[in-house]
This record gives sequence, structure tokens and C-alpha cells, in this order.
Amino acid sequence: MFTDKRFPACALLAIVISACGSAATLPVDAGMGPKPSLPPPKSSPIPTVNVAEARGWPNGAKPIAAPGTSVAAFARELDHPRWLYVLPNGDVLVAETNAPVRPDDNKGIKGWFFKHFQKKAGAGVPSANRITLLRDADGDGVAETRSAFLTGLMSPFGMALIGNDLYVANSDAIVRFPYTTGQTQISASPVKLVDLPGGPLNHHWTKNIIASADGTKLYASIGSNSNAAENGIEKEANRAMIWEVDTKTGAHRVFASGLRNPVGMAWEPETKMLWVSVNERDELGSDLVPDYMTSVRDGGFYGWPYSYYGQHVDERVNPQRPELVATAIWPDYALGPHTASLGLASSVGAALPAPLDHGMFVGQHGSWNRDPASGYKVIFVPFVAGKPAGGFIDVLTGFLNRNGDAFGRPVGVAIDKRGALLVADDVGNVVWRVTGATP
Repeated sequence: MFTDKRFPACALLAIVISACGSAATLPVDAGMGPKPSLPPPKSSPIPTVNVAEARGWPNGAKPIAAPGTSVAAFARELDHPRWLYVLPNGDVLVAETNAPVRPDDNKGIKGWFFKHFQKKAGAGVPSANRITLLRDADGDGVAETRSAFLTGLMSPFGMALIGNDLYVANSDAIVRFPYTTGQTQISASPVKLVDLPGGPLNHHWTKNIIASADGTKLYASIGSNSNAAENGIEKEANRAMIWEVDTKTGAHRVFASGLRNPVGMAWEPETKMLWVSVNERDELGSDLVPDYMTSVRDGGFYGWPYSYYGQHVDERVNPQRPELVATAIWPDYALGPHTASLGLASSVGAALPAPLDHGMFVGQHGSWNRDPASGYKVIFVPFVAGKPAGGFIDVLTGFLNRNGDAFGRPVGVAIDKRGALLVADDVGNVVWRVTGATP
């Protein structure tokens, strides 16, 4: 804990650190696609820190939509909306959430700086621990009904409905609630399906879930407890991986590992493969390491913490595991260094114009460890025959102003029942809705 006498010095040092670090030598686009540029790492005691200050949207302002589309607010004045789930009847669930109390995370002087910059970026607010239901009954593209659907949760994130059971991924467990079509509030107590790695460190706290087609399995994405195993590899037990969980018993197994912070998940409709968006490691320079999305192989190992992008060894990690590195899988598609690509949604069910009709939407929350900034937008990656094909397309931009401050930060993405793209914006406290442009 810093004393009042030390705080001004720390604050001054934070300003100095924010001006330190190495600037990018490559454009963001060089770190995108199936074969991204991977220059030599630049590791230093003081990392690049370039944090966009959270401002919120001025009156009347909104993101810039891609040609042929338009965007409007579906719901405003939410409390840190992070994740979305569309129910079969068209109701939209929004996880209003933030990090739980984590007394062992970001400790010491370096931890103080990270907390300072997180607050600046809009991530320092308490968690509402709530899932809110939004309903647009009259079909005008604006939710006129808003209700506290589930409360008293533990930093909730992922949601999945299987039959009449609604599963919620809290930060420390997957729980189940009974659900009846059309209800606007659930008062039943949760039933725990399985514990998830949590605890007082719980560095990457968001836990996402997606159901198998037959409803017998949930796939749970679980992030690492550090950037690059600096807390010790023993702190990474059962982390940096995707679990396969039996929905009846809670029994689970490791489906894939070596994924630093897997978040968004989606099923690719042609191959039926599970895809995931992954946040890669920081503090190797502005040009490394690209975040990515990839198809997930059962039993596959993707490198973390020992290597990145296949078999590029991270020399900061000790001890090394060359036998594991030799098996590391090269991801399918890079999403740019430090873009914080969290949201992932298939275009299945979308009613947007070509070429936004066959591929994956990605919500890029935005960088802190790159100069200049990267991310802060929603992109689309076209697919052909179940694989990415061609360059990405900007779907929503304009989240940063000319001064580099953030009006908003996109996170979760989802397709609503009428085919529009929904985007959760946790700094603007808005859910945006993207549709085909009106003639």
C-alpha cells in the first residue's frame, strides 16, 4: 500500500512511464492474416504504455459503420456491458460485469501502475454482477424493456441456453438456472455445475462458455494467471486452456491448451469446428505478439507460455519446455498485435450485405501496450470453405477521438434474431446495433 507521501511520486512516475517504451515499426495490418510479420522481440524493464483514456460518447455521437450498413444504439446507460447472448425468442442478455476482488493480482509497484492505467482506461469500476434482459418487442431496433434478469452473480461473463437450462460462467464456477421462454427475471437459486479456476489472483477473470450442437457439452475458455508465467508455472494449473464440460455431471477434460487468454468462441458452420479468439502476451514491443483467432483442435497445444505463434520461443519463461514447443500449433489468422480481440461471432443468421455475410465478426477492445494504439474497432474476416479468405473488413470504427481518448471500447458481439450485429461497448455503456443501410 502506498502512503500519501509516496503517491504523488508514483503518479509522476506513471506519467513518465506512459511516455516510455518503443513505438511500432510496422503497421497493425502487418500483424494480421494467416502469415503475420513477427519481428524480433523488444523486451525492456519499462514496457510500452499507451492507454486511451475513457471518455464516453458525446451527445449524438456514435461509431462509424461500414459502407452499406448503419449503426444505432440498441440500449444505453448500461453498467459496463461486456458480453451478449441472444435467446431464441429474440430477448438479448447482457452481462454487466467487471473483475472480481483479486487481492493477489497486480501487487507491488508494477501492479500499482497497472491498476492506475486500468482505471484510466475505464476498467476500474466495480462489477454490477448482473445479467440484464433487453427486449425490443415492437421491432424498431431499440430495446424498450429492460429488466434485471439475474443478480448477485460473481463477475458473470459467458452464457448458454440448453433446453430449459440457462448456464452462466461466473468468474469461479459454471452455474445453472431454470429458464422459461419469455420470463424477464429469474429468482431461482443457482445450481453449481463445476468450479472454475478463480481465487485471489485470478488474473484473466473472464470465463466464457459455448454449447455443443447436441447440448451434452459446454466448452469453457479459461485465461492464464499472468502475462508470461511470471507468477510461477504452478499458478497456471488448469488455466490457459479450453475445457470440455459434461452438462449432466460437470465432469471435465482439457480440450485444448497453451492458449494465453481465450475469450470469444464460435462454431464454424461448414466444418463444425470450434473457433476461439485469443489475446496473446504483452511486453515484447509494439509489434509483438499478434492476437489471433483459430480453429481449435482436440488435444491441441498452442504454445503459451513457452512459445508464441507456433514455435517462436519466449525466452522470458523459465524453465523452458522444448518438447512442448515442438508440438505448438500455428494459429489460423492473426488479428494484430495488442488489439485485445475479445468478441467472436459467426455470421450465421446475419442479414448484412455482402461481403459481411460469410465469416466471423471480431470485437477488438483495444491496446495499452502499443504505440500507436491498435484495436478499438469491430472487424469482419471473410471465410471460404470453412477457413479465413482475404483481408479483414472494418465494420465499426471511430471509438477513439483525435486526441487518442476512447469514446467507447467494443467487447462482445452477437447476431440478433432479425440478423443485425449487436456490439457491447463497456466504456460507452451502450449496446450498438448494426444493420444494412436504409435505402
